[in-house]
Amino acid sequence: MFTKSADSHLCSGVDTHGILLFRTLIGKVFGSIGSVGGGLALGKEGPLVHTGACIASLLGQGGSTKYHLNSRWFNVFKSDRDRRDLVTCGCAAGVAAAFRAPVGGVLFALEEVTSWWRSQLMWRVFFTSAIVAVVVRTAMGWCKSGKCGHFGSGGFIIWDVSDGQEDYSFAELLPMAIIGVIGGLLGALFNQLTLYITTWRRNHLHKKGNRVKIIEACLVSVLTSVISFGLPLLRKCSPCPEPDPASGIECPRPPGMYGNYVNFFCSKDNEYNDLATIFFNTQDDAIRNLFSAKTINEYSSQSLLTFLVMFYGLAVVTFGTAVPAGQFVPGIMIGSTYGRLVGMFVVKYYRKLNIEEGTYALLGAASFLGGSMRMTVSLCVIMVEITNNLKLLPLIMLVLLISKAVGDAFNDGIYEEQARLRGIPLLDSKPKYEMRNMMAKEACGSGRVVSLPRVVKVSDVVSILQSNTHNGFPVIDHTRSGEPLVIGLVLRSHLLVILQSKVDFQHSPLPSDPRTGGRSIRHDSGEFAKPVSSKGICLDDIHLTSEDLEMYIDLAPFLNPSPYIVPEDMSLTKVYNLFRQLGLRHLFVVPRPSRVLGLITRKDLLIEDAENVNTLELQATSVRSLI
Repeated sequence: MFTKSADSHLCSGVDTHGILLFRTLIGKVFGSIGSVGGGLALGKEGPLVHTGACIASLLGQGGSTKYHLNSRWFNVFKSDRDRRDLVTCGCAAGVAAAFRAPVGGVLFALEEVTSWWRSQLMWRVFFTSAIVAVVVRTAMGWCKSGKCGHFGSGGFIIWDVSDGQEDYSFAELLPMAIIGVIGGLLGALFNQLTLYITTWRRNHLHKKGNRVKIIEACLVSVLTSVISFGLPLLRKCSPCPEPDPASGIECPRPPGMYGNYVNFFCSKDNEYNDLATIFFNTQDDAIRNLFSAKTINEYSSQSLLTFLVMFYGLAVVTFGTAVPAGQFVPGIMIGSTYGRLVGMFVVKYYRKLNIEEGTYALLGAASFLGGSMRMTVSLCVIMVEITNNLKLLPLIMLVLLISKAVGDAFNDGIYEEQARLRGIPLLDSKPKYEMRNMMAKEACGSGRVVSLPRVVKVSDVVSILQSNTHNGFPVIDHTRSGEPLVIGLVLRSHLLVILQSKVDFQHSPLPSDPRTGGRSIRHDSGEFAKPVSSKGICLDDIHLTSEDLEMYIDLAPFLNPSPYIVPEDMSLTKVYNLFRQLGLRHLFVVPRPSRVLGLITRKDLLIEDAENVNTLELQATSVRSLI
């Protein structure tokens, strides 16, 4: 099962090589600095989530062995589950650092990253997000003097609108619901357009090599610069509003300064260019201006509509280029623009003093993110944390539910669409309706099951590994009566380790008897751990002589003796839920068993400490045979 974030490398069933490598981390960090600093229509939040996942993955394996940056301190994370948990914590840390929203990071990990949530994982993710919040707050305090550029300029609350609209009337719910509908429509359209363009890139453009990807990124950068500088030149300047000493906002700002009321090639000193005020600001400052309650007359509807069309188009074209790109901030920019347009109409129509355009800009941002990403709980909490206005929580919930419902009527979320395009078998949260009438045996592949005997010839192992790409193989033994019996599951990666080491080869085709001491494990458990920073062992890299190919391997010490097994007539819906909730990678389908050995209830799983006995026992419930 593939989860929807950078956890993909360690997810169940899918192994996406290269997604969490050390060089990927370096490229993501410096690529994000260049793309965001270059003013492209993308954000830093998505790359920060990926960065957190890469760091967590590297820490989970003790560093990078390829670049000799490894340590034994973190080698306690041996199993795939521990590494998945650590990657989940890394993704939550990325969200918490990007939005300065620790609770939102925890909920993001719950809703979007992991498919099997446990209380143990919750406190780990919560602890990680709390540490991130403390570190970010400390760094912002150190950077108060401005030595860190724009970092921390908006305070710990990025877009504080706590002094915004105090209350809302029942009549305002209609335009707010309309914002939700607009967000669902524009979000679904955004997903579909990016899907078409990404498909075209993969099929025609990116097949021509990496040089074409670099040229494409440069062309998109030039196009963004031309639009950002050219459109404000076509816009007439507007006179500054009456100065308000209480607002603390100067009009116009000196050239080159960020903030409100930017003077861009205006003939008079007391004029400003409202379109340049959006284009020539950092994305954080532009969003802060759109959310602000003190800028009610700053933007005209023509400028907002022009920016909406152009930035929407740039975001569609930029998504999928060979640069690290996040969609949170562009989505907020797009949504806040049309939200502010609706707010201007509501202010003009209702003629009430307590209605503010910034409130509708905030709701528009939430609606577009809900319509595109289809996130609900985590997005709602993130929007509250970054705006510091709990009073708008019911309205944010309203527009999120509406936009998600409207978007779901057309297509899936942007994560699901892109994963499906890349051929990643993403499992949705619920099975398809058709699965209710199907059984487990109907989902099995039409081909013959490739299995291995307990004692197998080395040449046979090599032949099987060369003839297919299966990741796991059933191991079959025979009873004294000759009946085949499944004794476990052996992984492809384990077979490659055994072939490379050669220490487990034996001359005899008979199984070794562990009671005689003739068989011992010559491997450390770390050798079978899944390599995260590399593709692992490849069959082509293993050199075997003709003598090696004639030897045998006893697979009993290396297999999983208790894989998950379901009967052939089990509902496919139940099988789907097992994969989804338990994070399975393989599942054996066997005939219906003929007899019952026992029955386990919830009470049987409670371990009780017997009196005067130092051992722990499980209560037993047996099924009496009926003769």
